[in-house]
Amino acid sequence: MYDQYRTIHGSGSQKESIDAMNRKDAQKCKGETYADHPARWEPEVLLDQCDIRRGRASGPGGQHRNKVETAVEITHTVTGVTGWASERRSQADNHRVALFRLRVNLAVEVRADYELGAEPSDLWQGRIRAGRIEVNPSHADFPALLAEALDVIHALRFDLKAAATVLGCTASQLVRFLKKQPEAIEQVNRRRQQLGLRVMK
Repeated sequence: MYDQYRTIHGSGSQKESIDAMNRKDAQKCKGETYADHPARWEPEVLLDQCDIRRGRASGPGGQHRNKVETAVEITHTVTGVTGWASERRSQADNHRVALFRLRVNLAVEVRADYELGAEPSDLWQGRIRAGRIEVNPSHADFPALLAEALDVIHALRFDLKAAATVLGCTASQLVRFLKKQPEAIEQVNRRRQQLGLRVMK
């Protein structure tokens, strides 16, 4: 069980307690109690820790877009991580996109403690096929999978071969997966470089 997480800002980190981790523990995330990374939480639980701002979208899009408040910004108040969307014509669509982007940003910027020796989640194992990670970066499962991969990588001091072994995939497949979110591979390479490890291309 994760009892705290850290927001990542460059080479530093900020520890925050998670009071909400044990709330509503009868609810499930993909068949598992989601007392772990916020990118894996069900939407209504994540939104319970968020502030939502609505405003007018700027830029091209016609009169309707300029006059109606369709832009949505969702901020996870514990970490300060945000997701923003304004490109859709309806507020509901922008809310959905902003929430997805928030989950992706949480996956990249927030690290949860990973217990070494633990099995990958059922969600992760269900996405592994013969050492390959099968998921589209626009799929609803992507943020949760990305968070899990990065938690394992950080726990193993950015040893991608060791992380791939734990996750049941090849190192090359893990790198390919990280490249689906450029900020993720950039973060991993930045830390590897700081540790004197080879940058992954």
